[in-house]
Amino acid sequence: MQNPIPALQAGIARLQTLLEPAALLALRLPVAVVFWRSARTKVEGWNIFLPSDSAFFLFEHEYGLPFPVLSAHAATLAEHILPVLLVLGLATRLGALGLLAMTLVIQLFVYPDAWLSAHMFWAAILFAVLALGPGKVSLDHLIARHFSH
Repeated sequence: MQNPIPALQAGIARLQTLLEPAALLALRLPVAVVFWRSARTKVEGWNIFLPSDSAFFLFEHEYGLPFPVLSAHAATLAEHILPVLLVLGLATRLGALGLLAMTLVIQLFVYPDAWLSAHMFWAAILFAVLALGPGKVSLDHLIARHFSH
């Protein structure tokens, strides 16, 4: 009787090869949607360089961050740009790092009681993307393939 372990290992390797690109894409999408939706609440229309009056109010009065005007501009731009990078898989690790930093700021200074309800999950996803990269379903992969030939 043959040892079934090598066949099982080969099957698992094939399954991983098939599922990994979709899994890495699936990791990038949910957190990108969360930050994108947040970004859209900070502007009126599509001028991502001009936060709304309500965004300025939130940064000054509810969030209590230093330099509320600068913070509102920076967060609005980052929340519009970084999720797009994640979805496209372009400069993916940079996008994940930026959103991870934002998650930590939000956790530490804005909503410190939200770790178990949201921030832990965002941080875990972004850390995985940072560590594993975007996978084959990404512009990063296409660019790397182009320049490796």
